[in-house]
Amino acid sequence: MSFLSMKFLLFLAAAVAGYYVIPRQLQWVWLLLFSYLFYLASGPAAVVFILTTTVTTFLGGLWLEHTDRLLERALECAPGPDGSPRSLSKDEIKAIKGRFKQRKKWIAALVLLINFGILAALKYRNFAADNMNLLFGTHISPAKLLLPLGISFYTFQSMGYLIDVYRGKYAPDRNPFRFALFVSFFPQILQGPIGRYDRLASQLYGQKRFSLTRIERGLQLMLWGYFKKIVIADRAAVVVSEVFGNYQSYHGILVIAGVLCYSLQLYGDFSGGMDVVMGAAECFGISLDANFKRPYFARSISDFWHRWHITLGTWMKDYVFYPFSLSKGMNKFGKYCKKHFSKHVSRVLPVCIANLLVFFLVGVWHGPAWKFIVYGLYNGIIIAASSLLAPIYTQMARKLHIPAESRTWTVVRILRTFLLVNISWYFDMAESLGAALTMMKNTIAGFTLSALTDGSLLRLGLDLKDYGALSLSCAVLFAVSLLQENHVSMRDALAAKPLAARWCVYLMLLFSIPLLGQITMTGGGFIYAQF
Repeated sequence: MSFLSMKFLLFLAAAVAGYYVIPRQLQWVWLLLFSYLFYLASGPAAVVFILTTTVTTFLGGLWLEHTDRLLERALECAPGPDGSPRSLSKDEIKAIKGRFKQRKKWIAALVLLINFGILAALKYRNFAADNMNLLFGTHISPAKLLLPLGISFYTFQSMGYLIDVYRGKYAPDRNPFRFALFVSFFPQILQGPIGRYDRLASQLYGQKRFSLTRIERGLQLMLWGYFKKIVIADRAAVVVSEVFGNYQSYHGILVIAGVLCYSLQLYGDFSGGMDVVMGAAECFGISLDANFKRPYFARSISDFWHRWHITLGTWMKDYVFYPFSLSKGMNKFGKYCKKHFSKHVSRVLPVCIANLLVFFLVGVWHGPAWKFIVYGLYNGIIIAASSLLAPIYTQMARKLHIPAESRTWTVVRILRTFLLVNISWYFDMAESLGAALTMMKNTIAGFTLSALTDGSLLRLGLDLKDYGALSLSCAVLFAVSLLQENHVSMRDALAAKPLAARWCVYLMLLFSIPLLGQITMTGGGFIYAQF
């Protein structure tokens, strides 16, 4: 069920209306029912996979808790030879804790293996088979595999919960149906954000009173998301489809136009989708984690990833980066670096390696293709190089008398980062790694400014009116983003306006969608809904 369809809007309206009518203690049951109805609409077969993740993770959490209780019993005073209690020695306590810790590791590893194994088998099986055929001359044929709706998102969210329970961050949920709602909450199941149990559970299971202000703010955010998606992303997608779909035919400025439009399409599509998701959740009184924070104002690639797909980045940081950085192997490597490298390099190099692992996995997460792996490593290498070369950059800035916080230098850093990000989009959008490299070569080989004035841009699927509409909508987005970047809360500012003024803004947004938008509210989909 596409978020862009009238069917979804009617579905959401029914869900919200019933949510505030039924007894408040049953509200979470209502959400669970609608979440599974939403999921069933994508195909009954896919439900098997989300149920498998739900059941294995729920039982895994309880198993971990049971193991902790067994440990507590084992640590109680043991009976001596005469039956009287005696205290355990430090060595005995250490041995018992070690044994139970190992047992917990095996439990967590089993559940992780099952769920990430399902994800890998469904999403990466054919990619692995193609590479084995190429490397070893095997003849493994591709399989027709079902890719369940939102499997990457609900798998990562569930495994984050399991790891947190393993670490003792919180106790496991004891109600399987409530836990099922945490995994399947329908606004976020399609494309995230990747939620955390300690932030979501109390909101999902809590009792909410009807609030017209809450509904207004939720619909307000959804409307803004639809504007970004339909008016900006879908219009830019016309150029993207033409240039990337016929990449051998275009050179220079025309390739750059395609990449810049993809930059608009991806941000408008993904962040717009997040606004729709967060707005829909807000109608139920549920606040989801922000996934975007004006990423094109980033001053470095590292800063960009603190602003782009934030919940994926924090998931990788908490469950991959820190465990890997603090592992015994990396501790040994850090000691080796201290003996053989300068103070700066020995401190930064282990972090760089951990970052490369994270961005390799980010690339793999994006899809089963080498272009995505290169996309991830490209970002990881730039971040690593920036960290290693930081003292040199500082010295150069000092010698050139460049004030680090000046407005001019800030703009230069933003433009530099935007350029680097757009280079990464070649790998993200091109049909293959080879196609991305060909497009890069064509960008340089056929570069000429004449394409800006000879009408070549009009061959990409948009006419002057289309470019005008796209420019106007981007100007609105830029103005709003600039105000937000300067700590102006647009939603609070709008809420402070009289009712008539607010509705003027809402109606302008509402009517701009059919007037300026590329498609109507009858279908279509979001890019990240395929993950």
